[in-house]
Amino acid sequence: MSPAPYFDIDRVPFEGPDSHNPLAYRYYEPDRLVLGKPMEDHLRLAVCYWHSFCWPGSDMFGAGTFDRPWFAGAGDPETMELAEHKLAVAFEFFEKLGTPFFCFHDVDAVPLPDDLAQSRRNLDRIAALMEREMDRTGVKLLWGTANLFSHRRYMAGAATNPDPAVFTYAAGQVRNILEVTHRLDGANYVLWGGREGYDTLLNTDMRHEADQLGRFLALVAEHKHKIGFKGTLLIEPKPMEPTKHQYDHDAATVHAFLQRYDLIGEYRLNIEVNHATLAGHSYEHDIAYAIANDLMGSFDINRGDPQNGWDTDQFPNDVTEATLALYRVVRAGGLTTGGFNFDAKLRRQSIDPLDLVHAHIGGIDTLAGGLLAAERLIEDGALDRFVSDRYAGWGNEEGRAVLAGERSLETLADRAQAAPAPVPVSGRQEYLENLINRFV
Repeated sequence: MSPAPYFDIDRVPFEGPDSHNPLAYRYYEPDRLVLGKPMEDHLRLAVCYWHSFCWPGSDMFGAGTFDRPWFAGAGDPETMELAEHKLAVAFEFFEKLGTPFFCFHDVDAVPLPDDLAQSRRNLDRIAALMEREMDRTGVKLLWGTANLFSHRRYMAGAATNPDPAVFTYAAGQVRNILEVTHRLDGANYVLWGGREGYDTLLNTDMRHEADQLGRFLALVAEHKHKIGFKGTLLIEPKPMEPTKHQYDHDAATVHAFLQRYDLIGEYRLNIEVNHATLAGHSYEHDIAYAIANDLMGSFDINRGDPQNGWDTDQFPNDVTEATLALYRVVRAGGLTTGGFNFDAKLRRQSIDPLDLVHAHIGGIDTLAGGLLAAERLIEDGALDRFVSDRYAGWGNEEGRAVLAGERSLETLADRAQAAPAPVPVSGRQEYLENLINRFV
């Protein structure tokens, strides 16, 4: 364990919007009541282990730029002692930032040798230390997950791999971390199909791979019930990168997949901003789709770069985007087991420890500012009234009869023929965009 503090700061305070202190929150006030509930409970903020404490600052053109004392030396394997050092620094960070949750992959926390039994022993050892730190700080586990995409054995996928031995190994890896997530009282367990897709159809049996993935997800759900895990199973959509095409392309694709393999009710969605935009959607779109289809689970919060066509995972800074997302989440009843996880990483040139603090403060204040704007928008009610009025015709007797299947096509055609032609009504998009800007 780390013998001394790594981050040379006190706990980050709230100082209000007039503060010029870069190490203070301007909008995030955990106990502030927003629509009758503390801000902390609305947002359920989480720090991700992987980008924050594992990522070395590398890119496709160069090695890592970060120099962290818990990183193994060049060519040296990570040891459990380094993993314990990393854990101590992580919980110091969670405590000083004041975030109530964290998330991790199995490989983030410990070395995973090519021996599932030893990997499990490593996980159990670190889980005992996590339990101690969780008890000391009050920080909880939002979700755990297995990394089924980094090791070369998964180059052709895990659940969708053409080799059943790889499928079986992935099942063993998931069992281990799912059981550790259960032990740590995690609120959720996430599956992200980083390589569950294809690079070329020339060597791919798409139907076979889909059936494999459906079976794998069913096995995970069965084991969840067997061990008594009460958390929510989540799937995180992404359209491509690292593969050319991934089977969990977006929220609607995952919904169709769950319907086909009779998994509705077993899984919900973990939606990420940058994944939604890579699929050609807005973040708000995938959130709205999840809500409309009773699939809302949890959220990864970050952003892409409009000039780059890949997953840049930058910290969020768009209050308007946060406002629209939180407006929908809050109106849908708010989060239950889910939260907002900062699946975001520093830029390669941001090499100082304090850069990680500044990044999270900015991201947290962006969400908090969005929540306060969403509160004002909801209390004003103008947007709700506009949408309700726009669809009001469907609430009368005839509209209800159509939706209930009580009118035939012939009946509707005769009715249209006998009535005056309908007059188009403006959708008033520009007015509504201006309305949003009044509250941000």
